Amino acid sequence: MAYLENKQATEAAAEFQKVLDHRGALGAMPYMALSKLGLARALVLSGAAAKARVAFQDFFNLWKDADPDIPILKQAKAEYAKLQ
Repeated sequence: MAYLENKQATEAAAEFQKVLDHRGALGAMPYMALSKLGLARALVLSGAAAKARVAFQDFFNLWKDADPDIPILKQAKAEYAKLQ
């Protein structure tokens, strides 16, 4: 998150990908879905819009049954809409 906040897209994407690559170590934790969202945001920042769309879609798929009024989900949908 620190890399993302400091606009270091490459470093942020690498760290989020590390979490995703080790999903078995953490089990079904919320970190997985939030790492997808973080990866999507890092990809947007790096200019990789097509990859960002896929990461956002993966995040939405994981949260498909979530309450639509959850602030982080609403924010993610707004960010995704800007990519369209």
